[in-house]
Amino acid sequence: MKLNKLSEKELIAGIRKDFGIESQEAVELGIGDDAAVIKSGGKKIVLTKDLLIEDVHFLFSYHPPALLGRKSLCINLSDIAAGGCTPKYALLGLGFPSKVKAEWVQEFFSGFKKASLEYNTALIGGDVTQADKVVISISLIGEGERYIRRCGAKPGDLLFVSGTLGDSAQGLILSKQGIGLGGGLNTDFLLRAFFDPIPRVSLGKKLAELKLASAMIDISDGLSVDLRHICEESSSGAEIELNRIPISAELSSVSKNPVDLALHGGEDYQLLFAVPPEKEKQVSNLFSKFKITKIGRIVSGKDIFIKSKNGTRKLLEIKGYQHFT
Repeated sequence: MKLNKLSEKELIAGIRKDFGIESQEAVELGIGDDAAVIKSGGKKIVLTKDLLIEDVHFLFSYHPPALLGRKSLCINLSDIAAGGCTPKYALLGLGFPSKVKAEWVQEFFSGFKKASLEYNTALIGGDVTQADKVVISISLIGEGERYIRRCGAKPGDLLFVSGTLGDSAQGLILSKQGIGLGGGLNTDFLLRAFFDPIPRVSLGKKLAELKLASAMIDISDGLSVDLRHICEESSSGAEIELNRIPISAELSSVSKNPVDLALHGGEDYQLLFAVPPEKEKQVSNLFSKFKITKIGRIVSGKDIFIKSKNGTRKLLEIKGYQHFT
């Protein structure tokens, strides 16, 4: 592997190039998507892994351990949701310093167990070890008959997003300011978005079942970054409308720049997906059950544009979270 600089994007591209899967007939999808896919007996076995590192993804003194246990599983469930599949089994690796109290560990596992029961995902193994900081590594196994990739979007496809965006980023800001749960309805809503994200498993499965989404990703690094992932994998561009980006009343009441957080904040774990225009009505039929907003469309070329309320169109700056930068 030859790296000109250490960046998350270049590192993944280098690994992807060096570890090809051409000789592995059972591997349908390898490095570069929300999950890997293996064919087995007519079904697709879906595998994903994620890490949570103290002081990178969470602050030990502020993140309630039960909610951290839930989050560690739920962010992986979100990757399975982004493929439109069903989560089944989890493996947990947990490292923590010896100074961590037994009560913290018990609460962590209590939260993890509640999430596993809620989403019918069994913990079947893993490892525990001593570490300098809390390190959480989750491997998740799911299955499905159809996996929605990042690479299927085509010019003319419409772009939709679930939920509201930017809430989690504001929750992180509040957490770093020492504001905890119980401080008020607005701040609690935003802190919950960061502490306890909800994976959109039911929506992902429905989009796969109805064959509506041509491409899909979960928003973990920010709308701008994750939209770029879809565009790069689909060899296309995009245009999003500023006034269509869904922003909660809670975020608007607290943040001075909610649009910036919605575009670039990250850790929303909502679903961003493209839909052929002839299937728009079928998506609208889901509005009564799921909060879904049309925010733009896929266009030819490679650029991503944002259109303001007055119709002005400019290139969207990509500046969501990226490791090593």
